[in-house]
Amino acid sequence: MAVFNHVSFDEHEQVVFCHDKQSGLKAIIAVHNTNLGPAVGGCRMWNYQSDDEALTDVLRLSRGMTYKNALAGLTMGGGKAVIIADPKTTDREALFLAFGRFVNSLGGKYYSAEDVGVSTSDIMIASRETEFVAGLEGKSGDPSPLTALGTYLGIKAAVKHQRGVDSLKGIKVSVQGVGHVGYYLCKHLHDAGAELIVTDIHQASLDRVATEFGATVVAPQDIYTQDVDVYAPCALGATLNDTTLPLLKATIVAGCANNQLAEVRHGEKLKQMGILYAPDYVINAGGIINVSFEKNYDAAASTAKVEQIYNTLLTIFERADSENRTTGSVADEMAKAIIDAAR
Repeated sequence: MAVFNHVSFDEHEQVVFCHDKQSGLKAIIAVHNTNLGPAVGGCRMWNYQSDDEALTDVLRLSRGMTYKNALAGLTMGGGKAVIIADPKTTDREALFLAFGRFVNSLGGKYYSAEDVGVSTSDIMIASRETEFVAGLEGKSGDPSPLTALGTYLGIKAAVKHQRGVDSLKGIKVSVQGVGHVGYYLCKHLHDAGAELIVTDIHQASLDRVATEFGATVVAPQDIYTQDVDVYAPCALGATLNDTTLPLLKATIVAGCANNQLAEVRHGEKLKQMGILYAPDYVINAGGIINVSFEKNYDAAASTAKVEQIYNTLLTIFERADSENRTTGSVADEMAKAIIDAAR
């Protein structure tokens, strides 16, 4: 399993492989860049099919956090952790105590938080072994509502740029994944008058949004072919790929999932298809923005900072149009300029 010549290795500062025999913990922590400050990024627990799949995920996610934090105007670098385990495991205490010890061994170079498969209560367990965690209960708390708010405003920015309208009334949105963030996103969209088509692998989550927001439920494989205005990927990454792109009828892709493009070239393909893409790490930064206010938590200041996502995306869209480039390449360039200036 190569690291330095791995396709997703991008001058990462540190990659730590963590194993604790007693708890059974197998984890990877990736610190991508600390120019702007300590690396901050969530911990994901997933039943990866291989160690290599886990490594690819943590390398990509940590790089995304560097760019996300930079463009959000935060004094934080980018990092991420993945735990290789079934996210439904009930024996969590020993696992997260061990994880906390590994985070602590990095001496503050990396701060962890919740992510897919990990809850704020899991991070509270880890906090018994390390101070280098964020998103704790009783402080900034669950970041999901703020991630959803930023994503909702990003959809509004995309509709505004493409269609010149401020309202989402009558706009059809397909939401792929209606868990924590997806649920709150559906609420915002429903309140704004949008029509919802949803899918998820969990029936209870689907029942909830169907009942509360009148959403139409479709099978997971059918979400791509829906006749909608906006496709919002809000589950796991790489859903924009060679198989799915030809199926899309949406003219906007704007959702809160990380690593939405299977490969960079798929961003180019979206541009060729005339589909406006909101770069994932820009539109989904609401949660980490909220976490950045942890020390002296101020909900109003946090929300105001999240609301800036709207204007950041409008700037990216306008520049991509004027320079005939992909929105992703423009966002990357803007982020790199901020990171390099902090060296």
